[in-house]
Amino acid sequence: MAFSVVMPALEMAQETGKLIAWRKKEGDRVTKGEPLLEIETDKAVMEVEATADGILAGITGIVGSDIPVGQTIAWIVSPGEKPPVEKDAGASAPAARGKTESHAVPVAASAPAPTAAAGAKISPKARRLAKELGVDVASVRGSGPGGEILASDVQTAAAPTAAASTVASAKSANVEVPSTLGRLMAERTTQSWTTVPHFFVTRDIDATALNAYREKLLAEIERTDGIRITHTDLLVALTSRVLLKHPQLNSSFTTPGIRLHDHVNMGVAIAVNDGVVAAVIPNAHTASLAEIAKQRRDIADRARAGKLRPADIADATFTISNLGMYHVDHFTAIITPPQAAILAVGSIADRVVAVEGKPAIRPMMTLTLSSDHRVADGARAAMFLNDLAEALREPQNSLR
Repeated sequence: MAFSVVMPALEMAQETGKLIAWRKKEGDRVTKGEPLLEIETDKAVMEVEATADGILAGITGIVGSDIPVGQTIAWIVSPGEKPPVEKDAGASAPAARGKTESHAVPVAASAPAPTAAAGAKISPKARRLAKELGVDVASVRGSGPGGEILASDVQTAAAPTAAASTVASAKSANVEVPSTLGRLMAERTTQSWTTVPHFFVTRDIDATALNAYREKLLAEIERTDGIRITHTDLLVALTSRVLLKHPQLNSSFTTPGIRLHDHVNMGVAIAVNDGVVAAVIPNAHTASLAEIAKQRRDIADRARAGKLRPADIADATFTISNLGMYHVDHFTAIITPPQAAILAVGSIADRVVAVEGKPAIRPMMTLTLSSDHRVADGARAAMFLNDLAEALREPQNSLR
C-alpha cells in the first residue's frame, strides 16, 4: 500500500508550512519513526518523522516553498511499487487538517488546487494580510482546498520588488528585519495581548526548602540517571501536580466553552537564537523528576538546534517561563492561547524578610501567574498560588 506524505497541520490556525529540507531523497528506503523532512510552522522548525516503512517516491515538495496544509508532497511505497497518479484536488487536504498527529496517510490522491475565481473563499488571516499589503484578492490564485485563498497566496501576489525594496531600505537604515520566528512571535503575542483579558497575581516564595531538596537529589539522580536536575525541572514537577487540584487553570478557552484537561502537558519556554519556543513535556503530572529532566534537556537541545519534532510543541495545557537564570527578579508573561494561564518565574536571590517578627536573610523567588479572566478569576488564581507555595515549602511530600 502507498502512503501519502502531506504537509501536516500542527495547530488549529495553521494554513501552510514551509519545507526546509528533505532528510531522504527520491528512491531512498525509509523506516517508520525516522526523520523524513524538516518544516517551519508558526512556532518553530521541526522534524517530521516517517509514519510508514517503504521507499520514498514521487517527491513534489520543493525545498523553500510554502505548502498548504494537507497537500501531498511525496509518497512512501512498497519496493517496486509506483506512486499513485494524483487525480482529486480536494481528497487529501480536509482529512489531513483533522489529523494533527499523523503525517503520512493511506492512499488518498491530491492534485494542485484550482485557480481561485473572484469571490472565492478566503481565510481571515489572508483577508487581513491582503488589506495590509494592498492586494486585490479577486486576482489572487488560491492554493488551499477548493481554491481557498491562504495567507501565503496573498504574500506571493504582493509585489516582490516592493518587498525587496523594503528589505534593502531597512538594511541601509540599519533596521533589523525580523526572522520568520520573530515575526510570528510578534503576531502571536499581539493577538493574545489584544484578545485575551489578562490579569496577574504575584507571590513571593521562600525557596529554602526547594534549594535543599534539589541539593539532596542532585548527586543521587546524576548517579542513577546521568542527568542533572534544575530548578525548572522541580517547578515543572510540582506545578503539574498542583494543577490537578485547579482544573480551571489547566484548561483551554474554546468557542463552545471551557475545556478542562485531566492531564498536564507542561509547556516550557526555551530561548533560541531568534525568539522563544514553548516545547512540551507530556503528562508531566505523572513523570518522575529524572524523566522530566531528561525530556527537558532533550527538547531544549533540539529547539536550539532547530530540530524540534511536531509532538514537541503540540497540546500544551499550561506553560512555565523561567528567567531566573538571567537574574531577572520578576516579570509578567503573555498567555499562549488557547491555554488559560502561564507562570513566570524570577531568580532565587537572598533578601531580607521578616521571620517570626525578626529580620532574616532567605533565598526568595517571585512567581507571577498570568490568567485568562474568561476562564479563571482572582480568587482561583490566588488559591492556585497558595497551593503551589505550600508544595514548594515541602517538595519532598508533594513529589511522593
